[in-house]
Amino acid sequence: MKKLIGFKQAGNILMICMALLAVVHLLILFRVIPYEIVWGRQIQDASSLLLFETVALVVTLLFAMVIALKIGYIRAGRLQIVANIGMWIIFIYFVLNTLGNIASSVSIENLVFAPITVILSLLALRLAVER
Repeated sequence: MKKLIGFKQAGNILMICMALLAVVHLLILFRVIPYEIVWGRQIQDASSLLLFETVALVVTLLFAMVIALKIGYIRAGRLQIVANIGMWIIFIYFVLNTLGNIASSVSIENLVFAPITVILSLLALRLAVER
């Protein structure tokens, strides 16, 4: 895996994806993108939309911080162990997210988001295995 993509390259791609994901969550929050295409149609009203998307945005920003720590954009120091464990958590999250997208009844989650999360999983794995 280490020979397929470089550590920094994988990290940079993940950082770009986290930034794009944050923008998507903001667009969903502001109802520019219809919320029916995400969360497996679990969002029923404005309050659940606010809750789900706020949590998703916070998690996305936390993931970006862990990735930035791991690839050295933020000096880790004593937090290096947090970055290492965090990358494994992010990898597991993306794998579970992929399974959720595959199981979803929303076709855009099956056809678009599932392949994206597979790629994100592999990129996160690339960072997680790096010492």
